[in-house]
Amino acid sequence: MKMIQNFEVQGGPQYGRDNLPKLRKAIDEAGLDGFLIPHEDEYNNEYLPDCNERLMWATGFTGSAGAAVVLKDKAAMFVDGRYVIQVRSQVDESLYEYQRVEDRGQTNWLKANVKSGDKIGYDPRLHSPSALKALDDAITLAGGELVALDQNPIDAAWDDRPAEPVTPVIIQPEKLAGESHESKRKRIGEDIAAKKADAALITAPASIAWLLNIRGGDVMCTPLPLSTAILKADGHVDLFIKPEKMSDGVRTHLGNAVTIHDEAGLIDGIKALNGKKVMADPGTTSAWYFDKLEVAGAEVIKSQDPIAIPKASKNKAEIAGTTEAHKRDGAVITKFLYWLDTEAQSGTYDEIQAAQVLEKLRHETGVLRDLSFETISGAGSNGALCHYRVSKATVNKLAKGDLYLVDSGGQYDDGTTDITRTVPIGEPTDDMKRMNTLVLKGHIALSVVRFPKGTTGSNLDALARMALWAQGFDYDHGTGHGVGVFLGVHEGPQRISKAPNTIALRPGMIVSNEPGFYKDGQYGIRIENLQYVTEATPIEGGERPMHGFEYVTLAPIHKGLINKNMLTDDEVAWLNDYHANVWKEIGPRVDGEVKDWLKEACAPI
Repeated sequence: MKMIQNFEVQGGPQYGRDNLPKLRKAIDEAGLDGFLIPHEDEYNNEYLPDCNERLMWATGFTGSAGAAVVLKDKAAMFVDGRYVIQVRSQVDESLYEYQRVEDRGQTNWLKANVKSGDKIGYDPRLHSPSALKALDDAITLAGGELVALDQNPIDAAWDDRPAEPVTPVIIQPEKLAGESHESKRKRIGEDIAAKKADAALITAPASIAWLLNIRGGDVMCTPLPLSTAILKADGHVDLFIKPEKMSDGVRTHLGNAVTIHDEAGLIDGIKALNGKKVMADPGTTSAWYFDKLEVAGAEVIKSQDPIAIPKASKNKAEIAGTTEAHKRDGAVITKFLYWLDTEAQSGTYDEIQAAQVLEKLRHETGVLRDLSFETISGAGSNGALCHYRVSKATVNKLAKGDLYLVDSGGQYDDGTTDITRTVPIGEPTDDMKRMNTLVLKGHIALSVVRFPKGTTGSNLDALARMALWAQGFDYDHGTGHGVGVFLGVHEGPQRISKAPNTIALRPGMIVSNEPGFYKDGQYGIRIENLQYVTEATPIEGGERPMHGFEYVTLAPIHKGLINKNMLTDDEVAWLNDYHANVWKEIGPRVDGEVKDWLKEACAPI
């Protein structure tokens, strides 16, 4: 059994020390005064193939979101609230100023530091028009000029850049997809026609994978075949992909209505759209595509990816698959929580060993395809880093008196899982119990809420924070993200967060419910289940049908971290009902001492 996770140190200050001089030399040779470095790659991926880890190469930062700006005499690294501690350990402060992305941090920095006459380069393949406009406005206001580049100076300076991935495309069976790709292409083609367009340019690999019922392995933790597609209003697709990824079986699966082209032929495919009305998503499709469409003579209709909402609104087969995947994964998590509550209480194990135990248990299912993200295994002070990535350089013991936070997930053919649990090692303090119970109250509030059609995740976010807010606390991350089915563990366009979001929650959308609390230097707490939006149904005595949520995650929530006196009767009833359901569904899937432990873990409080 080959383990997936690598706990060697990745990124770190040496990257910036070694590579920033090389980058500045390439910037100077290009006749520029600066360069913009986003985290995103050509496909707007969250997880990147090694060859596209440009931000890490330039700075040493390994987080899944961030950006940098490099000028001749200074540079800055921009992160959000999740990474304010991580960035200090990975990026050399003598080379890069630490800045926040919130409140227009990047644009404000550019206004203050770009000089009149400066030429600031960017790779148009890596920036959406939406993001680029704000940067352009800031640079222009400072008297500078934003310059589109044909070659990324990082690619020019990166002398040992890894090769692009070439992994086989596989078929996602219709029994799991719940709909044939012929049907999907036809109905979304009809949506394109309804918007008076001839075609849609699809640059998100996850949208293409869902549309064509295919998966791949080009990206870690996400089963994507990197590709680009043009979906016509008649349902025909031109798919641009490395041909060596395509087997005869996959070609047969796709059929004659999907024309396969070498990805090198993409420019010709765009040129063929001359005179056509073409939809493209300005939030996810890079500026490069918009430039090429304009040059080709196409009429561009800026519109959301037409696949995004259908993909996010799971059908019955997808919900059934993800439900089964979570039962399977729930048995894994239960075995792991038993280990944490027994053997790991010795205080001799560390975060890496714990993550390895959990991964081994997932492998033992015999059907694990991949992890859905690198396990967040944080003990003590590391648990306070909400997106902590354990390595040999930072590893903590699961020591007596600490809390251990574990956020993990698996990729299975029938579903993608993501769960967080917090467990005490030894006896927790009253303060730990208090804060965990406040987090639990928020989790329950977001689990039981009913809401009318048209409600967005932004409308609901405060429910998960109210108990914390009432005591003067908060957390610096979103409360919920969308999740795919054997696709990305972070999937839009829906989300639950403070940040404004205009996408109404629709039946079948899967979202996480994960409020938390983080005490810097001491501990972190998060409770996360996945849940999906139910059909709107009447409430007795009410006037309007209301949606709700149905959870799919099944694993005990540690009762030793709960102060029952802080819970209402309804909250106690929810917890007891949840645990009764965990026992009902997971009890038959475990045995021996694990089963005995689970029965007690699920007993009413």
